[in-house]
Amino acid sequence: MIKKAKIPDATIGRLSLYSRYLIEAYEKGVTTVSSQSIADATGVTPAQVRKDLAYFGEFGTRGVGYNSKELYMHIMKILGLDKRWPVAIIGAGNLGRALSQYKGFHERGFDISCIFDNDPKKIGKKLSNISIYHLDVLEEKVKEFKIELGIIAVPAQAAQEVADKLVKAGIRGIMNFAPINITVPDNIVLRRVDLSAQLEYLTYYLEEI
Repeated sequence: MIKKAKIPDATIGRLSLYSRYLIEAYEKGVTTVSSQSIADATGVTPAQVRKDLAYFGEFGTRGVGYNSKELYMHIMKILGLDKRWPVAIIGAGNLGRALSQYKGFHERGFDISCIFDNDPKKIGKKLSNISIYHLDVLEEKVKEFKIELGIIAVPAQAAQEVADKLVKAGIRGIMNFAPINITVPDNIVLRRVDLSAQLEYLTYYLEEI
């Protein structure tokens, strides 16, 4: 059994890129691809492609390459995307609205099942045809929809409280868009997406040019 904890985060990110290239190649009728073609399409080296894949086993045939559909299916299984994942969004503001409308989630296997907020004016309404519920029924809905993933899209001051509620409700994976660090138990997978910090990377390097 693969010990995922030893796999570098960067490798997981590249696997996602590889999978997108592979399905695109397959849909164009390209049945066999090489590590060179994968590398060219994703901005890495052929050696890096082979190293990333080697973490998970042996794929392809030396001198021939990889079957694009088979490798795509292998990678999707590695990423846990061989099944659908119900997701809850906490926060029905501008960010929550944008996330609920993002079609890429559904295309990659993530189904936004429900949205939560504590604003009485929003409860009972819908965003992108997804019902908005009060946070008080979070635990009930998590069980009903069998949700394991939660997205935090609330102001910074409310993020930790929301994270605590998600953990208590049984959520196992959290993506935090709030511009603040939050703490969760060791058994919870947490990722932080700081949009302003990403822009600051750009401005730093632009100033260096």
